[in-house]
Amino acid sequence: MAVVLPLVIILLLSKATGHEVENSSKFPLVVSTWPFLEAVRAGWRAIDGGLSSIDAAVEGCSACELLRCDGTVGPGGSPDENSESTIDALIMNGATMEVGAVAAMRYVKDGIKAARLVMLYTEHTMLAGDQASTFAISMGLPGPSNLSSTESMEKWTKWRENQCQPNFRKNVLPTNTCGPYHLKTGLNVASKTCLVDDFCESIIMKSSHVDFHNHDTISMAIFDKSGHIAVGTSTNGASFKIPGRVGDGPIAGSSAYADDEVGACGATGDGDIMMRFLPCYQVVESMRLGMKPRLAAKDAISRIAKKYPNFVGAVFAVDKNGTHAGACYGWTFQYSVRSPSMDDVEVFTVYP
Repeated sequence: MAVVLPLVIILLLSKATGHEVENSSKFPLVVSTWPFLEAVRAGWRAIDGGLSSIDAAVEGCSACELLRCDGTVGPGGSPDENSESTIDALIMNGATMEVGAVAAMRYVKDGIKAARLVMLYTEHTMLAGDQASTFAISMGLPGPSNLSSTESMEKWTKWRENQCQPNFRKNVLPTNTCGPYHLKTGLNVASKTCLVDDFCESIIMKSSHVDFHNHDTISMAIFDKSGHIAVGTSTNGASFKIPGRVGDGPIAGSSAYADDEVGACGATGDGDIMMRFLPCYQVVESMRLGMKPRLAAKDAISRIAKKYPNFVGAVFAVDKNGTHAGACYGWTFQYSVRSPSMDDVEVFTVYP
């Protein structure tokens, strides 16, 4: 029986464009957000050399952390309001559905390795903040370390000189140009609501300071030679975030998701918005119900764009047969792939 989509969904799908490629070769397979070529090569060497998909995802994401990809992965990037860099990371096993994650982790540079330690040596899914740092160091990771860099401090200094703009505050006023902040007099925040057809200014402007250079994530999916899947993510979050902020990077189903029975997804973009929709969980569940990766990716992005028309973000989708696709909204997206049929990493471009 044919499925008739409402006109608004059809229009949004036409805007959140996708791209799909059949992968007729055998596994292994590595797919990652953005042209993080060295990270994908590291993941490929690990999986092609016989490591598990989990270990290979750790190798790939670790390479990106070491290289400080785009200044938004690993230490030394994305300072918060206090000039400090923190780490969010996740690892997920698509065979067992186990997840290990760290959020707002301070003083430890190895985000993805810390996430794997949470998976291997605790019955928890996520550890956060100073306690995550203490755990990671107690399990053998180096630290405590200063995660700031010359570049991140220069970036923070320029931001301060610009009166701490842009920032993520709303409905408040600073005592001085950069705080401390206090509530606007007479503002009834509780009564300020947004209807579907009447977006508040705070929502319309939400993604105005999100772009490639200040807000990015590596999200990597790796299929081993038997088709077992792992996904990993790592990011130092949004530049000038409010201290303590956790983005979508360590949230299973938002930044990444995997199920051996179906496939995998990785995401990047405005994590504060994306984590409200769990786009990667949506992608995998749509594929479980029979959607092709291209349509599943476009549908997940369109659900977000319908409510947040200034949203910026993207996903890639890979089914259990290795067919991969991408969809984006608000920017041009690229994702990277390495398979046995390729001589090296190939980059696929998806247009908004």
